[in-house]
Amino acid sequence: MPRTGPAPAARGLRAAWRRRGPLACALLPLSLLYRALLGLHRLPYALGFRRGGQAGIPVIVVGNVIAGGAGKTPVTLALARHLRDGGWSPGIVSRGYGRSTDDCREARPDSAPADVGDEPALLARASGVPVFVARKRIEAVQALRARHPQVDVVISDDGLQHLALARDIELCVFNDDGIGNGWLLPAGPLREPWPRPVTAVLHAGAAPDTDAPAFAMQRQLSSEAVNAQGERIALSSLRAQPVEAVAAVARPEGFFSMLTREQGLTLEHVQALPDHYNFESFQRLGRNEDPLVCTEKDAVKLWRTHPQAWAVALQLQLPADFWALLDERLQALRPCPA
Repeated sequence: MPRTGPAPAARGLRAAWRRRGPLACALLPLSLLYRALLGLHRLPYALGFRRGGQAGIPVIVVGNVIAGGAGKTPVTLALARHLRDGGWSPGIVSRGYGRSTDDCREARPDSAPADVGDEPALLARASGVPVFVARKRIEAVQALRARHPQVDVVISDDGLQHLALARDIELCVFNDDGIGNGWLLPAGPLREPWPRPVTAVLHAGAAPDTDAPAFAMQRQLSSEAVNAQGERIALSSLRAQPVEAVAAVARPEGFFSMLTREQGLTLEHVQALPDHYNFESFQRLGRNEDPLVCTEKDAVKLWRTHPQAWAVALQLQLPADFWALLDERLQALRPCPA
């Protein structure tokens, strides 16, 4: 199975984050410097000299404390659907990481990922709710509410460490790696010390050490794939032929594993590309007539040159106890009728 992937240095660092070995120990002095800088950043907020901007409506932050992807975007999509079904009018804000623009703007279903970021482009297409991006998320919230005054709750995709936006509910998401070796960057994967207070923890692997309510996430790939024309096929129909798979996400090996383990596909070629890769120079490894399968996040960029690529969505299931907790917290924040 020919494959490509991130640079060996990146793979080595990620492996080092799993234990407190020689490389992690060598980087520990830099982690102490990082911790000091983190404390200086937080100090004005802790002393009350600076305060997070108030949205005027409930704000839910979906974030993580580890470097790399943890599955925040699927959680954001699940929240948007649940809130909409529950009678709320949600909106989403994001920084728009990786975009070439620097202003505050709305991400629409047809927005170019280069203009708004790949995750906001996916959210705008898949959520059915308004999405705004800005470096300062309070500006995105203000623009969102001005353009869509019916919005009565905001979901911030990422931003757990973005203290400039006040929040009412904090959800911290963990992937299978948990907190790794438990050290701060660059000796470990943590963006900030853990444990820390949050409203709830959502975890794919073992529950990390926390005093917050923790809920296990069940993740699986959709049994169907869709191409740029909106055509759908069952993944089971691809089992009898060689398939090429590509993923430009934080942990592409998880996507490939689910394609083979859950869906029974035979991956003739795989390409594990850097997270947020723009696909401008993407070249197929296999034959053009073989099916090309990608993640839902990558499809918004890959379809520009390979509209026949089959995008597979990641489906997320959260326990009823989590939704009950969320609804209870939000109900306490809902304004009473005049």
